[in-house]
Amino acid sequence: MSDHGRPTPRRRQRPEEKEEEDNISSSSGKSVAAKGTPWWSEKRIWAAALAFRAANALLIQTYFNPDEHWQSLEVAHRVVFGYGHLTWEWKKGIRSYLHPLVFALLYKVLGFLRSDTPWFMAKAPRLLQSLFASIGDVYMYKLSKLIFDEHVAKWALFCQLMNWFMFFCITRTLSNSLETVLTVVGLFYWLASSGSSKQLSVASRKLGLFIAALACAVRPTSAITWLYVGVLYLIRTQSRLHFLYFEVVPMGILVLAMSCLLDWWMYGSFTIVPLNFLRFNFFSSGGDYYGTHPWHWYFTQGFPSMLLTFLPYAVIGILKSKEWRISGLIAWVLGIYSVLGHKEFRFVLPVLPIALIFSGYSLSLMSKPDLLDMKKRKSQPGNKCPSRVQLAVLFLVATNVPMALYMSSIHQRGSEDVMIYLSKEAHKGKVRSLLFLMPCHSTPYYSTLHHDLPMRFLDCTPSDTKGILDESDRFLIDPLGFVMSMFTNSSLPSHIVLFSSEEKQLRELLISYSFDEIKRFFHAHFKVDRDLQASVVVYALT
Repeated sequence: MSDHGRPTPRRRQRPEEKEEEDNISSSSGKSVAAKGTPWWSEKRIWAAALAFRAANALLIQTYFNPDEHWQSLEVAHRVVFGYGHLTWEWKKGIRSYLHPLVFALLYKVLGFLRSDTPWFMAKAPRLLQSLFASIGDVYMYKLSKLIFDEHVAKWALFCQLMNWFMFFCITRTLSNSLETVLTVVGLFYWLASSGSSKQLSVASRKLGLFIAALACAVRPTSAITWLYVGVLYLIRTQSRLHFLYFEVVPMGILVLAMSCLLDWWMYGSFTIVPLNFLRFNFFSSGGDYYGTHPWHWYFTQGFPSMLLTFLPYAVIGILKSKEWRISGLIAWVLGIYSVLGHKEFRFVLPVLPIALIFSGYSLSLMSKPDLLDMKKRKSQPGNKCPSRVQLAVLFLVATNVPMALYMSSIHQRGSEDVMIYLSKEAHKGKVRSLLFLMPCHSTPYYSTLHHDLPMRFLDCTPSDTKGILDESDRFLIDPLGFVMSMFTNSSLPSHIVLFSSEEKQLRELLISYSFDEIKRFFHAHFKVDRDLQASVVVYALT
């Protein structure tokens, strides 16, 4: 890398290396299509990535994290249609409306076209996110090509598309998914500024800064990534003050002002969301309310699970490439997040594409010796043994594709299926009110139901007083006693939704109150953090 913390120009290739790389291009892509359009042109890559991510979005039928619905789609639904639940975070002003308004615009279009049917309401948001994800795929390819070369970029793109967790998460409507796309795009423009003319260099760097600021507005913790990038530049550059006061500060103030004005308009009062967000999650450890993990979790369990079988290739790529400043970004982000007690896979999603770039580098190294032996294999027609890189590709596909499909289409799908079913039933006028007797935020809500009916779920708002159990915890400790008390003090709903793990204790009570089971949906084969929630059950008042 250069003194400014950007990739160094690639060394000049020897003639035999150039011939080898030409062989690689001709063997993999049929480098030129009809009318002289390269098969690997960025337009073709984007079209292929868009088709892939759209199919990816349609295959996502499972429930992963409540924030996918409750912190984006539910808020957007309330903005556009006038009803939807705002969680406690919105009452404390620690969430920005910037991300939900992206989907509010989509809902507005669906409403205008009268296409807000149950299917579109469930699928359209992820299809929109698939558009963003495909842009991220293209820029990941461009970033790999910028850091290394086109051959590595092709392999890196393969890793991006085949990785199970990227498939599982990137088309979900989490703010982390959009943050990941913005991070990759921003890094490309930031690093590209070193190889351009002075005028283009400044423009590219400013565009990178703007996208970085936008990522921080969407999710303030993105500042962790960009602090690393910025400090590296400051250490190496001679124009530190100019960079800080004429580029970073003006761009930061511009995006912060736009974000604050937007939130002021939506909240109805002046709210500095990034400050509230950092105060709750970092300064007061508010996130610990939702559980904690050991400090080493990201290094020993979280990130390795996300990479899965790409892990050894990423490690080899890091060691072989010696791009320490780029790989250092991964270690920095994992290290900073390790300081926090509350840890989740999705928090470190923005550096997963960076690790996959190094996996691509490792595979590209493996493919070159295979091509040098191509003539030997051609001279021995009976030799059908697969090459090293072919075995690696088969291994990666065989270990990631089944995992991606299972986690995306089977594991924990009952939460989604039940809401789509209830949406259709409500459309027919068969549902009057709903009660969710399950841990809070276990299903989507109004954004999927899309009917303004009375609904109630068990509250889990953090208490200001330590030791006070919320409704969700009290229910899980004593389901029978909790529900008996609830039925005594409130009117009965027309429908009740609960997991099979609690149904065992509540079945007789529900029947005694004239509730009958009307539908059961498969949910999971194995437990995650509670008792096995094998199915989601719907009871109706007869």
